[in-house]
Amino acid sequence: MAGHSKWANIKHKKAKEDAKRAKAFTKHIREITVAARESGGDPSANPRLSLAIENAKAVNLPKDNIERAIKKGTGELDDGSGNYEEVTYEGYGPGGIAYFVEATSNNLNRTVGEIRHIFTKHGGNLGTDGSVAYLFEQKGSIKISADGLDEDEFMLTAIDAGAEDVNIEEEFFEVITSREQLFEVRENLENNDIKVESAELIRIPMTEVSAEPDTARKNLRMMDKFDDNDDVSNIFTNMKLDDETLALLDEES
Repeated sequence: MAGHSKWANIKHKKAKEDAKRAKAFTKHIREITVAARESGGDPSANPRLSLAIENAKAVNLPKDNIERAIKKGTGELDDGSGNYEEVTYEGYGPGGIAYFVEATSNNLNRTVGEIRHIFTKHGGNLGTDGSVAYLFEQKGSIKISADGLDEDEFMLTAIDAGAEDVNIEEEFFEVITSREQLFEVRENLENNDIKVESAELIRIPMTEVSAEPDTARKNLRMMDKFDDNDDVSNIFTNMKLDDETLALLDEES
């Protein structure tokens, strides 16, 4: 899981930058809306909605926006933007890197056209459903600020809470859980006075593909374009970034 850990660290830093942009608010509003439509507007009876609300609060999404998103999801409010649907796209980037892209869209024709354009423009290609999904395993990811926490003590607490694995980074700890236990492990950590920054379902590559600096550079550029798209909520790849490649890319940035 070392490659995933390095990419998780990059994404964590990007997420902090994203929190300053409207994109972060858009993503959380859509997740709340979909969660409320799926299983109702009561967070106590809808774990996914509860999780979405907590994640939205972590990026300081205003309370009014959260309440409107819930009402839109339950049908109490119609803002004229149409219904949002969850959709996934699979394909390959430069160097044969596999991509699994998650999106939330109110216009599927527009979104698939934009996703295909990004793949094509950057030397990749959009695949069919199932073409790369088998290369990834869905897991839960819980991020906690490392500030003020003892690494060894936290590891023991996380294991007791039901964690499958813990990635230790400079700024945060990432707790990996099974898909089914994400909500339970989050609650267990919070019951131990651990402040959770975010909790979400992710896709971890079962095998990774090493990328030379030039290939990594091309893929990172493509990822940035996906990240800039308002409909895209998550991007997962099986690209392996070793320390040498990361150091070189850091020097260039």
